[in-house]
Amino acid sequence: MSSSTSIASVIDHTLLKPEATTDAVRQICAEALEFNFASVCVNSCHATLVSDLLRGSEVKTCCVIGFPLGAASTLSKVFEAVTAIANGANELDMVINIGAVKEGDWRTVEDDITAVANVAKGKAQLKVILETCLLDDQEKELACLVARKAGADYVKTSTGFSSGGATVADVRLMKRTVPQMKIKASGGIRDLHTARAMLEAGADRLGCSAGVAIVKEEQQ
Repeated sequence: MSSSTSIASVIDHTLLKPEATTDAVRQICAEALEFNFASVCVNSCHATLVSDLLRGSEVKTCCVIGFPLGAASTLSKVFEAVTAIANGANELDMVINIGAVKEGDWRTVEDDITAVANVAKGKAQLKVILETCLLDDQEKELACLVARKAGADYVKTSTGFSSGGATVADVRLMKRTVPQMKIKASGGIRDLHTARAMLEAGADRLGCSAGVAIVKEEQQ
């Protein structure tokens, strides 16, 4: 990101709370259009509303898949991805099968991602959420490599719903492991200093619910 470009251009403006109302979703879409965020990231039930509100703009519609646990069946993740794309999503943030990662069952992990990647191909960018706070460094590295092999476009640190969020160390590890992939840092990024640190570590995209505050801090 050049020094003349606003940090808004790499922020996925995020609302994933289960209690999110349609009015709240409308509000974040209005903010995204005002500040020209990269995308609005929501649960897939809001895909139609968000894509309708963002139509004609450069702001993408991003939906989470298998969120926040990653423990849904592959078939259900595929169905959610197909439905989200049909309803206007052009980015998908899919949670990896974390239990399979912890067991070292990399075939299941790869097949799970591949199935969603095949649905997304040519239609939506696919980001794979590793939930780094639950993995050791070797698991993070192997998960990145499997996500690349399976056809994902990004690897992403966190859901923001587990025991920890993005760290600079994890972003560096991910960038070092798969330098040809894009990295999304998400979870706990609430101020400009943290956001810039993630970008300097190698992140290409930031998932933030505090995007408006971060951009206003930059403007000041």
